[in-house]
Amino acid sequence: MTANTLRVAIVDDHPIFRNGLARSLSDEPGFEVVGEGASAADAIALFSQHRPDALLLDLSMPGGGHHALRAIIKDDAAATVIVLTASEEDSDLFDALKEGAKGYILKGVNASTLVSAVRNVVAGESYVSPSLAARILTEMKGDGAQPHPAPARNPQEDALALLTPREEQILGLVADGNSNKEVARQLSLQEKTIKHNMTRILQKLKARNRTEAAMFLRDARSRS
Repeated sequence: MTANTLRVAIVDDHPIFRNGLARSLSDEPGFEVVGEGASAADAIALFSQHRPDALLLDLSMPGGGHHALRAIIKDDAAATVIVLTASEEDSDLFDALKEGAKGYILKGVNASTLVSAVRNVVAGESYVSPSLAARILTEMKGDGAQPHPAPARNPQEDALALLTPREEQILGLVADGNSNKEVARQLSLQEKTIKHNMTRILQKLKARNRTEAAMFLRDARSRS
């Protein structure tokens, strides 16, 4: 194991899926699977014992994945818990994000996407499966957090107008699904430069994470 190795724990009550995932990640350079479990109690114990860099957690399991997620975040608010589930229910998605999950990935994702998502989340980014990401913006519109009185201009459009051309270019690439590293490569910039720009973008848009910021831009594009 090297200093850059990502230590991962996997909790899922389907042994065939769990064992296959563990083998796939163990074969991936830079990954070490430090533990496996099949219940909420296992998840809590594994996190307490190993303090993994990321814990992949199913929601449907004995004791409940939501219970495990809340307990782990209560123990360590900085814990990186990534939900890996078959559930596309809005309640599971929004509850998991509110409870502190750093990512929400649907089962069936290919191995390369999963590996990339885990790396990015551990690096401080967030990840929601693209098929679910649009629901986050819909929820934000519906909860009263972003009122849109007619004929007033969309607040996100006003905020987007504050972005520099470079920041808008970077956000556009992020909205297309690129990681910071991929954006840096496409623009011939250093990855840390992209991270600094993303920090400014989130501040200007008052977005909680890059997923929200990307959805603001997509929504603005759909209006234009």
